[in-house]
Amino acid sequence: MNKIDKFFTKDVEQFSKLYFNHLKETFDKIDVSEIKNFVDTLLSARERGATIFFMGNGGSAATASHFANDLSFGVNEYKKPFRVVSITDNASVLTALGNDYGYDDIFIRQLRVYGKKDDVVVGVSASGNSKNLVNAFKYSSSVGIKTVALIAFDGGKMKEISDQYLHIPTGDKEYGPAEDLHIIIDHLIANYLMRLLKL
Repeated sequence: MNKIDKFFTKDVEQFSKLYFNHLKETFDKIDVSEIKNFVDTLLSARERGATIFFMGNGGSAATASHFANDLSFGVNEYKKPFRVVSITDNASVLTALGNDYGYDDIFIRQLRVYGKKDDVVVGVSASGNSKNLVNAFKYSSSVGIKTVALIAFDGGKMKEISDQYLHIPTGDKEYGPAEDLHIIIDHLIANYLMRLLKL
């Protein structure tokens, strides 16, 4: 049983307070050095003109899209932009690849076409165990694409095989807090980079 199940109450006001408190407690457990490392990776990719690919499933696919938007355009840097693409966004590509080759290959096959050595791929996942993300990480490592896992729960397989990770230490199956904090990390980083690049 995760913490949300334990503190659930029919009183929505009380539940709201407990949920917010749980988010605060989880915030305090985040290793901010992992945020620094992630930002350094993004800045390094920008300097060398590398592409940064984001990918995820379900709510994490939405986070991947949101990250790509915020870094490519929200940072508002056009002289030397962050080249960021979410490979979750093209429904025709995803359904064609899923239909023809299976869902486990929807990201690896895109990276085989678009990715190149020294690019970066960021996998967003609460569990860290999604097979299509794990497959894409293994492929990326084999061709010199750096892998970054944005994960929660215990980090799963992606934490083990990634070059770098940013881990949100939630309880098992706490999808809400995991995805809440992933999107806050997006906004934190985008707001930081927007201001940093103006200096």
